Amino acid sequence: MGKIIFYEEKNFQGRTYECMSDCSDMSSYLNRCQSCRVESGCFMVYDRTNFMGNQYYMRRGRHHGQFRMKIYERENFGGQSNELMDDCENIMERYRMSECMSCNVQDGHWLMYEQPNYRGKMMYLRPGEYRSFRDMGMSGTRFMSMRRITDMC
Repeated sequence: MGKIIFYEEKNFQGRTYECMSDCSDMSSYLNRCQSCRVESGCFMVYDRTNFMGNQYYMRRGRHHGQFRMKIYERENFGGQSNELMDDCENIMERYRMSECMSCNVQDGHWLMYEQPNYRGKMMYLRPGEYRSFRDMGMSGTRFMSMRRITDMC
């Protein structure tokens, strides 16, 4: 079980709220949140109530293991392909790929981001074949950066 502590002020100051499970609205506990600390586990934190708005993946520590994913320029594993074993800030710069429309995650768990440098909408991927991000409800989203999840949650 994970634990995250939210603070009303920056630099872990002010009133706190400790959380170990889903919480759709913290406004009854804190007026605002200016900082947080993950004690254990991994969390998705949203900037609006009811799990809406921008989401942020929060973690503590590092876990080293095997990571391998093959990304494809087109749906159904078509077009240019490249294999990743580490984080990629920008597929355009590293591989000259204009977009990633499908992938095969062989090892590890990954986060895919719509913009370079791990920004924008993200999608969590575990080992498996992902033939079409569009069919998964990500129509119009181009994934441009990928990051390994290196923590045990």
